[in-house]
Amino acid sequence: MTLEAYADTIVPGERRTPDDRAVAGAAEGGGAVASGAVELLELPGSGLGDMLEGFMTMLNGHAEEYAGEHGLTLDESVPAFVALPFADRTALVVRLTAPEHPERGVWVGLAMFSNMAFDSAAHMSTADALAAGHPGLLAIGYAKPEPDGVWRFPRFSYGRALSQLHPQTTATGSPA
Repeated sequence: MTLEAYADTIVPGERRTPDDRAVAGAAEGGGAVASGAVELLELPGSGLGDMLEGFMTMLNGHAEEYAGEHGLTLDESVPAFVALPFADRTALVVRLTAPEHPERGVWVGLAMFSNMAFDSAAHMSTADALAAGHPGLLAIGYAKPEPDGVWRFPRFSYGRALSQLHPQTTATGSPA
């Protein structure tokens, strides 16, 4: 829940269910959580899998400290960061990612993975992500492949040719 709440603070989305505590529902549509941020972070290639539990312990500790500073009473049935209202989650993340914060690298790194999941579906093939309705790729208007799964662009992406081909360009697009 803590990892989901952090990802949702970076790229907010709508709640998955009315009683969802990790996703605050601060934005319409799917955010980082629906885009697979946790799945991406847990992949062996992220290099973070073994450290995530420790990061979440640290984050919840920061959330408890933040709540104490601001006179907030946290619901003890969920992790401390999850219990923070969205505005306070955001304020804490701003603090943790500030240039002067000694743990900045950890929190910025986790934020980057949240953005990566939303912006590129880095944890899955693009075709599979689009077929599954990946919210980030759909939000940025990523083109779907043709029925055979191949991307072809019969029209130029800007709606016009940007320049003339060099006269010595071969049929494969290589310069002669």
